[in-house]
Amino acid sequence: MEVRNLKIDDIKPYENNPRNNLDAVDATANSIKEFGWQQPIVVDKDMVIIAGHTRYLAAKKLGCDTVPVVVASNLSDEQVRAYRLADNKTGELAEWDLVQLDEELESILNIDMEDYGFDLDEFDMEDEDYSISSDEDNHTTNTTKHVKMCGYDIEITDEEERKLKSFIEKYVDENGVTFGLVSELMSYVS
Repeated sequence: MEVRNLKIDDIKPYENNPRNNLDAVDATANSIKEFGWQQPIVVDKDMVIIAGHTRYLAAKKLGCDTVPVVVASNLSDEQVRAYRLADNKTGELAEWDLVQLDEELESILNIDMEDYGFDLDEFDMEDEDYSISSDEDNHTTNTTKHVKMCGYDIEITDEEERKLKSFIEKYVDENGVTFGLVSELMSYVS
């Protein structure tokens, strides 16, 4: 794979791009400003974008004259169309592990992650009522929090929360679409 710096005006967006990228342009521009170009734009042999429409729009917004590009000249027209869709769809299939995400966000002190689309209030645990309980039999300390779930004020430990999330994910994987109580529980752990 060869990455080349090309004039931005030499590449073209795909006119039938099925993704609406506009809401992601500012966050992507912020990412390019902070971290530089870590992912090139992928184009076909005719210099039409396959993957990277949002990076292209962000580069335009930033006033970039050149952008890093990979020319995927080895793909057939059908493969280009399929890859254009697959590249976007595969990202949608991944989900966040909210416990690990919260830990990662808490460890980033000098970079404002809201610039990249993260709503930190969504992950802010300061609104929860935390307490520490000690399990005398196991000599372990476990963090608990008081939350409203399914209309009830309950106390849940970190371990119980992880087990609940795992149970819900398994249930959804095995049963597909959810409703009722499972939807309510999903909104709690999502």
